[in-house]
Amino acid sequence: MKEKLYKWIFTVLAFASLIFLIGIVIVLFKEALPIFQKVKPLEFILGKAWYPTYSTPEFGILPLILASIWVTFGAIFVCVPLGVGSALYLHELAGHKQRAILKPLIELLASIPSVVYGFFGMVILTPLLQNLFHLPTGLTALNASLVLGVMATPTVCSLADDALNYVPKSFREASFAVGANRWQTLTQVIIPAAGSGISTAIILGMSRAIGETMTVLMVAGGAAVIPHSFLEPVRPMTAAIAAEMGEAPMGGSHYHALFAIALILFLTTFVFNIIAEMISRRFRIKLGLSG
Repeated sequence: MKEKLYKWIFTVLAFASLIFLIGIVIVLFKEALPIFQKVKPLEFILGKAWYPTYSTPEFGILPLILASIWVTFGAIFVCVPLGVGSALYLHELAGHKQRAILKPLIELLASIPSVVYGFFGMVILTPLLQNLFHLPTGLTALNASLVLGVMATPTVCSLADDALNYVPKSFREASFAVGANRWQTLTQVIIPAAGSGISTAIILGMSRAIGETMTVLMVAGGAAVIPHSFLEPVRPMTAAIAAEMGEAPMGGSHYHALFAIALILFLTTFVFNIIAEMISRRFRIKLGLSG
């Protein structure tokens, strides 16, 4: 009797997450679709002006999309060298004592609240970038990219380290047996064998960066204009939702437009996660067959 009860409890818990996901999707579509009765989908996505509170409102989210892309790819250029490099050091070079200290410290970065990263960006990086590049303000896409890159580093490092641990020891031993040194083994055997897993780590790092809200709201500058360089203030999609949802009248066009942005953001991160899962599954099958 107890076994059946436990089975039902865990079954309900397992399906609860699916139910919540379905509920979120339904709400997003329900609240987002009304805006497309006033603005065509292509005009909404490709429009260059975001002025939702004007007497004649304009709902073009291209500046917000480009801002998210700029900030995300800027963060990738920071977190990939740091995350993958840290994983390679922990896996290949660090001793047991160093690994026991460094790995928890790196993973501790993931537990720091995003608002703390935002304060760090505002207090430390903002005046530094402003003085370094002689800018009117240090709240720019570069500032957001640097902070998001540091935030995504633990995710990339942890997943890349797991991918490296999946590589069978026989690969390394066979490489050493044919006369390869440690560097050749690392670059020509270990990294290619873990390539799919490392790619998964990078994609999930991108998903982490593109979905961050509080940090970009604090350090990106908040300007809803098409960016032309990393030294300009920007407003990513997440920042627009967080900054404007409290001002949007419920049921109005602005309100539905923000839900449409949330829907696009949800679909983007959903696609990223599906791609990451497909690559990860292919990686596990590949190593399982080769092992």
